[in-house]
Parts: sequence; C-alpha cells; structure tokens
Amino acid sequence: MAGFFEIQLGVLASFCGIAMIFERYSLKTGSENRTAGRNDEDEIHLGGLSKASDSLAIRYLGIYAIVMGSDWLQGPYVYSLYREQYRFTERQVAILFVTGFIAAGTSGPFVGVWADQHGRKKLCRIFCLTYAGSCLVIQQPFFPLLLVGRLLGGISTAILFSVFESWLVAAYQGLPAALAFSSTAPGVKDAISKALSRTMGHASLVNGIVAAVAGIVANWIVEQTSGFRGPFMLSGALLVLTFFIIGTQWDENYGTGASSGTVAVAGGELTKLKQAIGLVRREPAYLVLGFTQTCFEGSMYLFVFLWVPSLQEAGGTSLPLGYIFSAFMISMMLGSIVYTTIVATATIPETTALPANGHTNGHSNHRNPVHDTLVVLHAKLAALICGFAALLFAYSASGETLSIERRFWAFCAFEACVGMYYPVMGMLRGSLVPNEVRATLSSLFRVPLNIFVTCALLTGVSSARHMVFAGCSMLLAVASLACAFVLIKRSEEFVTPQAGENGERTPNYTD
Repeated sequence: MAGFFEIQLGVLASFCGIAMIFERYSLKTGSENRTAGRNDEDEIHLGGLSKASDSLAIRYLGIYAIVMGSDWLQGPYVYSLYREQYRFTERQVAILFVTGFIAAGTSGPFVGVWADQHGRKKLCRIFCLTYAGSCLVIQQPFFPLLLVGRLLGGISTAILFSVFESWLVAAYQGLPAALAFSSTAPGVKDAISKALSRTMGHASLVNGIVAAVAGIVANWIVEQTSGFRGPFMLSGALLVLTFFIIGTQWDENYGTGASSGTVAVAGGELTKLKQAIGLVRREPAYLVLGFTQTCFEGSMYLFVFLWVPSLQEAGGTSLPLGYIFSAFMISMMLGSIVYTTIVATATIPETTALPANGHTNGHSNHRNPVHDTLVVLHAKLAALICGFAALLFAYSASGETLSIERRFWAFCAFEACVGMYYPVMGMLRGSLVPNEVRATLSSLFRVPLNIFVTCALLTGVSSARHMVFAGCSMLLAVASLACAFVLIKRSEEFVTPQAGENGERTPNYTD
C-alpha cells in the first residue's frame, strides 16, 4: 500500500510542476494583453503601481510563510504531546482542544474591532507574542497552564485568519494614494484587483509548500529529540523573529475610510461591533459570506479529525501518513494554481469612471465593469467550489465498501478545493466588505464557525464519521445554492462598500 501512495505523490508533484509552468505563461500573457492600447502616461502610472504591488506581495508573502510555517510545525504534534508524552486522558485532551475553539470564537469579534480601531499591524505583532506564549507554556505538563496556552492559541488563531488578510487588502487599496496618483485613473482598479487576487492565490500556494516543509522539519526534530516539544520551541522562535520583521517591513493601516489613516475610534469597541452586526443584518451578501465560511471551514476542520480514521477503516492502521499528508498539501497547491490561472486568463474589460458620489444613474456606461466582473467571477467560483466539495463529501459518506484508493483521491480533490477556497473568499471579503469594519466582520464570521466545530467535537465525530461527511455535504450544498442565488446577484449590483457609524448604511449598489 505504501507503494501506491508514493506513486500518487509523484503523479501529483508532476501535475503541480506542469501547472506552475502553465500558470507563469498565463500570467505573462495576461499582462501583455492588458498593457496593449494604453498611452505612455497610463503606462508610467501602471508601471509604478506594478513595482509597488510586487514589493508589497514579497513583504507580505515572506512574513506569511514564516507565520504559517510556525503554525504547521505545531499542528501534527499537539495531540501526541498531550496524549502520548504528557499522558492526559482523552477527556482532558478534548477539553484542551475545545478550550482553544471557544477562545477563538469568543475573542474573534473583539480582535477584529481592536484591529480596525488600533491598527492591523499592531494586532499582527500581538499575534506573534500570544502564539509564542502558547508555545512556551505548552512545554510544561501542568493542566491549568496548558489551558492558558490553549486560550492564547485560540486568540492567536482569531487574529491569524482575519487581521493578516485585512491588512493586506487595505495595503493594496492604499497603493494609489501612497504613489500620489488617482485610484480612478485608467487601469488602476483593474491592476490593484488583479495584483491582490494574484497575491492571495500565491499565499495559498505558499501555505501548501510551507506545510510540506514544516512537516518534514518537525518530523526530523521529533526523531532527534525523542519527544514532541521540539517543534513548539522552533515555532516560538520563528514567531518572535516575525514580531521584529513585521515592525520593520509593514506600514500600519486602520479600519477607516479617511485618507490620512487616522484611527476611527468614536463610540468604542461595542459601537464598532454593533456597526458590523448592523451591516450583516441589512445586507444578504454578508450573511451568505458568513454562512459559507462556517460551512466550508467547519467541514475542513472536521475533515482534519476524520481523514486518518477514514483511510484506516479501508486500508488498515499501517499507512504512510507522511506521504498522504504531503499529497494533500500538493493537492492544495494545485488548487491555488488553478485559481490564479483562472483569474489570469479571465477576460475583464478596463475600468470606467464612476460619478463622484460612487453611485450609478442606471445607465450601463456608468457601471464599473472591472470591479463588478471580478467580484462576480469570484462569487461564481465560490458557488462551484462549495458544490464540488459537497459532492466529494457525499461520495466519501457512501459507505464502508469505498476503497482506500477512491477515498484518497476524493480527499485530494477536497484539498484542491481548499486551495481555491481561501483566495476566492479573501477576494470576496476584500471587495464586498467595507474597510471600516473589514477585520471586525472577518472575525465575526468566525464565531459561528467555532461554535459549529466545538459542538461537532463534543458529540464525538470520529465514531459517526459517515454521518458527519453526509451532514457536511448537505451544508456545503446549501452554501453553494446561497452563493448561486444570492451572492452572485448581489455581486452583479455591487459598486462601492460604505459603512455608517451604527451600520445604518449598507454597501452601495447600482440603481
């Protein structure tokens, strides 16, 4: 059986290499097509913007790689450290894991508010300290101290999966002002949207590469130290290093529409949270975004707990889990490459000017075809990804007679969906959610996600995995339909998001 997985890993790696070559060709061809027909002044603007966006991508992806590497170093060995080395009971281990999810869910909304009001860069640096702190306290087998570590880890997770993305989106949207030219100049919005989309796709690709490397490094450390503490020590050291790198490489940005970058603090944290909740209540697109995030990422977290026993059910306990995990990561990389290739080859017309108030008068020549088309493309991709993932989970729940080979390929296909999902949802949040409450709303979306995962874990998912797969399939099918019938329609009408002080204004849509 080990030979089968080695062969499949080689096949996936070959496909990934070919896909990367094709992606590079697509990006080059798309860039040449977009520059055709522009005048010299436009080329000067867009050339400077291209260099600035490339520099921003390098600064973000370098830090993102270290941060995600520190996270992947810990992931494979948290359970083993608690259960095998520290000899805690299954119930105690479950309490520790649930504590982390509860901490992430309860702290999420306030983390987003603090980031929007006091600075996303500052919160990202705080993440480095809190996550490093969790790596420090986990070194001691003292249960109350480990609970503190899980609390710190939950808060860190809330920051990692909301504030970093919010910083990136705001940094890209602030490039025209930083370069001292108008964001309404021909091709500027198109260039920024394409660059942001490309960076998010590459972030998913980097995540896959880093996960594979981190798994190898963590395995080597465990073998050399004959214990599970080593990967956490290395992770903490990387996080401390990242704290100083962010301080020197990133500029601060806030949840405000003001060009001066001053902090919008009127009303305090609760008012900011009320503003975000008001927007969600008034705008169906935000409800769909939050529901889709809960369904897909909740299914993904449950998949992490279920893929090993599901494969062992069909192929025995002596499986080459390292090869299988690497195959999953390469599949995720393939998904991200497919995403960037689709966006690079999509035909999107140049941006046209909007009236000064950001509204249209109902005539098509006043619409913003670039922004609308790009948002609609991502809304359609979200519907397709959720629908395909629903079919994969339904197939995996078809019964014990399903062979291990078919389960393996179904799981690889789901990981490819994961590779596409993150940049797609990141672009949708970046395009649809107002900057004033972007981190707040991104964190708020994670509250039902953590509740969903916590409840599933408390009910014992491993013993009823076929029912869990079937349930995830149904939820993903509903999310796909919601994206198809609500999100796509709202994306077609979308122009520019705004937010009032109490959430009384929803995003502007075409009349």
